[in-house]
Amino acid sequence: MNPIKNLKNSVLEFKSIYALAGIAMLLALRVVLGLFANATLAIFGGNVKITPSLFALTTAAAMFGPFPAALVGGLGDVLSFFLAPAGGAYFPGFTISGVLTGLIYGFALYKNQVTLPRVIIAWFINMLVVETFLAAYWLWTLNGYTADYSVYLIWRFVSQGIKCVPDILLIYFIGKLTAKIKIQPKKQ
Repeated sequence: MNPIKNLKNSVLEFKSIYALAGIAMLLALRVVLGLFANATLAIFGGNVKITPSLFALTTAAAMFGPFPAALVGGLGDVLSFFLAPAGGAYFPGFTISGVLTGLIYGFALYKNQVTLPRVIIAWFINMLVVETFLAAYWLWTLNGYTADYSVYLIWRFVSQGIKCVPDILLIYFIGKLTAKIKIQPKKQ
């Protein structure tokens, strides 16, 4: 599907009260799962976190498209921070990353045949742009440029290499499941 048409159709999802309710519930789920992100599987000294908040974001992407998924990604990050600050000031970089992740998965999954190659390509684009280069830059900035940027970049590549199989499988199965769900009002 044409990306512009895909974006337009995802904006039109907001016309349905059922879609609004679904998006709101997925946002709430994203916030709740985001609050428990630090309690997830943390390996390599906490440098690799496998968090369940991707579940809500990819479900929003597959069901409602890029714009609602970007909203869930961005607002989910902001609300998670303000409900349970992680000990520092709010940093908008990770909110930008959440928005971009929602857009990427929304364009890949919304009203498209969910195939493993499509999911792998979407994951790879998100991994390369958002989860590696941008995340390394955000961490480098937050830590006051104390270490070389390449150190952060290497750790992000290692982290994504470890997470690739669980993330891809989760996204694929969510895409397959949500393709079967149709939100329509009851006929009376």
